[in-house]
Amino acid sequence: MPPLSIRLATVADIPDLLAWNSAMAWETEHKRLDPAVLERGIAGVLEQPRRGFYLIAERDGVAVGGLLLTYEWSDWRNGDFWWIQSVYVIPAARRSGVFRALHADVAQRARAAGAVGLRLYVETGNERAQATYAQLGMRRCPYWMYETDFTTGNGV
Repeated sequence: MPPLSIRLATVADIPDLLAWNSAMAWETEHKRLDPAVLERGIAGVLEQPRRGFYLIAERDGVAVGGLLLTYEWSDWRNGDFWWIQSVYVIPAARRSGVFRALHADVAQRARAAGAVGLRLYVETGNERAQATYAQLGMRRCPYWMYETDFTTGNGV
């Protein structure tokens, strides 16, 4: 199998990122995302690097997966946690080391930048992803996640 290369996403990657995020939302949560909102959200990261960055995994010059990286300041640790989000690997490339390569790249970048750790969240029923994260040395945190979503009209 040809080797993978990992690179920063550019605006030329927006169509792939849009398709992948839509597919991931459907596969994991059976949610249909508004394409216009999603496209603006992706562009918002690319336009303002303080929000984070996307990484793209390529094999033979073809994009096969990617993820979003965002930051969370920890006053307890005086540093940033790097949050891995919007992970997607095209079906034909799954179980071939794409996420492993993306994770390794993120970990290297995070260490070089002085991050205090990596975090991600996963759907409670997504056991395959949970097993993958555990195999990479990540562990389940003792926290529950809560949210107020102002975009759905259900927020306080």
